[in-house]
Amino acid sequence: MNSKERILSAISGMDVDYVPMYCWCFGFCPPEKLRWARNGIERKFWYTMRLEHLHTLPQQWDVLDDFERVKRMQSLGIDDILDVSFPWGMHPDVKRKDWKENNLICASYETPAGTITQKVRKTDEEIPSGWVVAPDTARIIEDFNLPRSEKFPVTSAADLKPMEYLLAPPSEEKMVEYRERISAVKRFVSEYPVAVQGWSAFGMDAAVWFTGAQNAIILAMTEPDFFRELINTVHRFDVMRTERMIDAGGIDMIVQRGWYSSTDFWSPKLFKQFVAPNLKKLTTMVHRAGLKFGYVMTTGVMTMLEDLIEAGVDLLYYADPEQEHFDLKDFKNKVAGRMCTAGGVSTSLTLNRAGEASVRKSVSEAMGKMGKKSFILSPVDALFPDTPFKNLEAMIDQWKKER
Repeated sequence: MNSKERILSAISGMDVDYVPMYCWCFGFCPPEKLRWARNGIERKFWYTMRLEHLHTLPQQWDVLDDFERVKRMQSLGIDDILDVSFPWGMHPDVKRKDWKENNLICASYETPAGTITQKVRKTDEEIPSGWVVAPDTARIIEDFNLPRSEKFPVTSAADLKPMEYLLAPPSEEKMVEYRERISAVKRFVSEYPVAVQGWSAFGMDAAVWFTGAQNAIILAMTEPDFFRELINTVHRFDVMRTERMIDAGGIDMIVQRGWYSSTDFWSPKLFKQFVAPNLKKLTTMVHRAGLKFGYVMTTGVMTMLEDLIEAGVDLLYYADPEQEHFDLKDFKNKVAGRMCTAGGVSTSLTLNRAGEASVRKSVSEAMGKMGKKSFILSPVDALFPDTPFKNLEAMIDQWKKER
């Protein structure tokens, strides 16, 4: 089996020659022997194109760098995956204005349906090398906003119609760029067979970006009709991007973010009420196109398993038994071949902090308890700038012994 066949077979619950291993990169710092330079600039840290519309990277990174990362991951024996993120735009009638108020970076968006504003504190904390950095202007979608926003874009029902103008289809220029990129991906995959996953759905994460985490939870409980319309606005945006990504071709799986849809934020009741119905609609659409569907939830997975399975999720990113304190054997019994899972080894608790012996123990336990079907060994949830390469080497070596 090649890497693509192995990953897709695992997601489908089919037999594989051995359990795949996949590592998502969020600023991973490899040794010099694995680096490359383009245009005279060394790529000291590894990322993926999933991040392009969400974060400001501290170094250059594009799809050609993604290709180089795949080659080097494969040289280590790892089954890499290519990430593709679909663009979007603002309606041409939107007029944006940027300004600063003391330590705030501010933006207003004048639309035919009204004007909305946002204000974000510009903080000066030192960002360690390799980590994403704060943008210089306000962004509608940006993780830095959550703890720093003084004014979120959506605060009342009056903001919903203007918000739709900020979630428009991409311009023709952006579509031309995307088609060129996916054509390059297709050519690369024909030579280096790897699975391609498309990131086109934000789900609850977008609602949290637009209103703030605490505000979203309060709105869901106190103004459910308003919050449901916000969720449906996001869903229409997700459907638009997903349909266009499917039409462009070249991908094997659609992935929806769910970092902010877990039990760290939402009760199972609220998840059933606001997340599950639209998630089911999206998975149905994706399955009709013959593609797989992945969902990212790194905490609270034991509580939400049945809801995710019932919604039609094919691959859950991620299962972290160390951080979440559950037994992978219990997890495996509950999943019972109904859904593939990636995970097994905690990045924050094991790869980044523990010694090689602990890394090997975690790998061995994960492989032993999860078995060979419907499982992808993976660090939860990424390799970061502070992940020691020696621990990754230990993980790879133990995986090869156990697989």
